[in-house]
Amino acid sequence: MKRTPPDRKAQAKRAALNALKRVRRQADRAEVKLSDWEGEFLGSVEERVKTYGRAFADPEKGGPGAAFSVLQSVKLKEIAAKAKGEKKDMTRKPFKRRVKPYSED
Repeated sequence: MKRTPPDRKAQAKRAALNALKRVRRQADRAEVKLSDWEGEFLGSVEERVKTYGRAFADPEKGGPGAAFSVLQSVKLKEIAAKAKGEKKDMTRKPFKRRVKPYSED
């Protein structure tokens, strides 16, 4: 029996919907209160993936077989980290002045 190759777009769509459901479930189980914006983001992305198979229109914003754009996947990871209770380390080190070694010429 010969099988046809899997449909990459359908696989990406299923994986994206499962990722969205997983993040929402994690937040519910951990009883983490998502902001209004985060809840709206998850709902709108889920709706676009169900309707169009991907959540972005511009092909330059994500891979050809991807369901999320790069920034959408970053936001999804941030929401997942919030649901897990992980703290994000946003401390930045300031620029330091370079000190040239003292030399007597």
